[in-house]
Amino acid sequence: MFILILGVALWWGAHFFKRLAPAARAGMGDKGRGMVAAALAVSVLLMILGYRSSDGPYWWGASAPLKGINNLLVLAAFYLFAADGMKTRITARLRHPQLTGFSLWAVAHLLVNGDLPSFILFGGLLIWALAEMVTINRAQPGWVPPAGPFPPRKEIMAAVGAVLVLLVVGMIHRWLGYNPFGA
Repeated sequence: MFILILGVALWWGAHFFKRLAPAARAGMGDKGRGMVAAALAVSVLLMILGYRSSDGPYWWGASAPLKGINNLLVLAAFYLFAADGMKTRITARLRHPQLTGFSLWAVAHLLVNGDLPSFILFGGLLIWALAEMVTINRAQPGWVPPAGPFPPRKEIMAAVGAVLVLLVVGMIHRWLGYNPFGA
């Protein structure tokens, strides 16, 4: 469990480093970007190893209805990531589409994983995403949403991309032994 907690903590630290110690981060220059990226890669590795090796109380498991809700939330999360990259219409309404999508992804995983390691991993990442939004809003209160135009082609591409990514990620989950589609 310690490795899992360490991975989540390193994720938080790497992401908040720029906000908590801006002078130190600025002093690192471009080299700092590589160091933050390396810290994030190590945090993901620690989270994977820690999650797979952790054990704890188990309160509920995945059911077909929860998997369906999970898949819809994850699809929405992938769409928000694609929409942000393509600057679709929803980016004019949501200030943080990627962090909102990340939050949906975390909630989706909490729905189908009712055990302590999942609460630490997905709950810790959910709290990070929400805290990141609050921190950004405080640091940069004057948000100007994109004005458009928002071509339908981009909307369609974002939606199709989200479905394709969901299918690929679902197949990877199935290959790892977690069937996200069905009972």
